[in-house]
Amino acid sequence: MAYNLLKGKKGIIFGALDEKSIAWKTAQRCVAEGAEIVLTNAPIALRMGEINKLAAECNAPVIPADVTSMDDLNNLFTKTKEHFGGGVDFILHSIGMSLNVRKGIHYTEANYDHMHKTMDISAMSLHRLLQVAMKQDAINEWGSVVALTYIAAQRVFPDYNEMADAKALLESITRSFGYQYGIKKHVRVNTISQSPTRTTAGSGVKGFDGFINYAEKMSPLGNATSDQCADYTVSLFSDLTKMVTMQNLFHDGGFSFTGVTQPVIEQMEK
Repeated sequence: MAYNLLKGKKGIIFGALDEKSIAWKTAQRCVAEGAEIVLTNAPIALRMGEINKLAAECNAPVIPADVTSMDDLNNLFTKTKEHFGGGVDFILHSIGMSLNVRKGIHYTEANYDHMHKTMDISAMSLHRLLQVAMKQDAINEWGSVVALTYIAAQRVFPDYNEMADAKALLESITRSFGYQYGIKKHVRVNTISQSPTRTTAGSGVKGFDGFINYAEKMSPLGNATSDQCADYTVSLFSDLTKMVTMQNLFHDGGFSFTGVTQPVIEQMEK
């Protein structure tokens, strides 16, 4: 069911790769709620994914952008403003990559060139895109920016590796830049800490099935799906949440505040 929550609004969705990705689901949900969108991803991701299928469905242009390149981001926002005839009302940052994770390198043996790239792509990219947006005055008054994160930023999940550090930095940037953008133009910046979700990127984490099964047993409501995350993201893009900013918002079925559940106790007693 659609509620026209984003009627007349315009936005940019970073990171849609395929039908499993939260960004893909969010793009669909934004359009269903009345928004117009621009899709963007790194050139290599555009070649590997199926974004043109989503673009056709959403009647959205695809503008490639490497989030480590200021030139690419400047081009993205310039072309987006030209396309819409003005600024945007919302942005989704759904970006994350770790070569150490991909290559199975243990956290204590991290390759620091890889780690630097992880931080650059997964966290500093948020600072970079917000800086460019602010300089170009590309986000409208009372706009909303949402980045996706995970509870490993606060708690230890050993196999999540250096992505935990990247998510911690991402959440810090959300608060620091959220303050600056809030006082400048009432733009709000938040993160959603989502349940472990079976996306193409998430499935690359060692022991991911264990993550999901454990979280399911530890969540009173069960794990939140990618479709449900898209719904929650839309609510943060809407005018119903105009006073919510600089927050890390848990969307995890209650996992984040549950000490232990009966199913977990019973499993441990077997």
